Amino acid sequence: MPEGPEIRRVATRIHKVLAGREAQKVVFTQPGVAGFGPKLSGQQVEWVSSRGKALLTRFDGGLTIYSHNQLYGRWYICRRDKPPRTNRTLRLAIYTETHSALLFSASDIEVHTPESLLQQKYLARLGPDALDERVVWRDILRRLQDRRFAGRSLAALYLDQSFVAGIGNYLRSEILFHSRVNPFDRPKDLTRRQLGTLARNTLDLTRQAYATAGVTNTPGRVKRLQAKGVSRRRYRHLVFDRSKESCYQCGDTVERIEVSGRRIYLCQSCQPSVRGTAVEEFV
Repeated sequence: MPEGPEIRRVATRIHKVLAGREAQKVVFTQPGVAGFGPKLSGQQVEWVSSRGKALLTRFDGGLTIYSHNQLYGRWYICRRDKPPRTNRTLRLAIYTETHSALLFSASDIEVHTPESLLQQKYLARLGPDALDERVVWRDILRRLQDRRFAGRSLAALYLDQSFVAGIGNYLRSEILFHSRVNPFDRPKDLTRRQLGTLARNTLDLTRQAYATAGVTNTPGRVKRLQAKGVSRRRYRHLVFDRSKESCYQCGDTVERIEVSGRRIYLCQSCQPSVRGTAVEEFV
């Protein structure tokens, strides 16, 4: 599933081709929202942005399209006269005079008024968005210290969108490794300094992933690996998807752990548990 940085990058691309332009034709193929196509056709798109892993498209008539890619959804942005070649099922199409924004395969699509958007079930439970420029590291620190979150394992917490929105599987492993904290420790087990480092890295790595199209390794190391001809897949991350490879920091072996069907990557030497053992609390 795409994470917050990937959805924000898509939103940025769609905003560039739709914002300030008339949506000459809007088409929904799902019965529950199909009736909104004629209502939105002819309106101007005001903006396109993201919130967590959801994408929002606002029209000047006041309605907003909410969409969530889930596992299989994919947006295509193309010239109107050059539709993409795909066997996917079209769910939403927004056509301007020159371009098309097309959402395939996603099933979670809704249309909202400003009032109903505030109550949308996914958006209403989201915590602060790590890509929101108004969010600062002290906001994340306060949430780490909040009683609602302080007693939960970091492995569980960093997939909970009500804690911080937009973080998924790869960012979880990268943030925890870069902060040198164990996935099975809890915020209340950590020192104030460790929590501060974790809060800063939560924002810094998520925003780096947005700026670099998902690269969370350090810029200097990326350059050195690129000069050696290493593929993007191999230089992209610090630990994620690097099982049985050497840790960049200490040379020990990166491990992969499966918890509730989700994979976590870590270096036990760089991320020792302050509780003594890895406690598999995943709630």
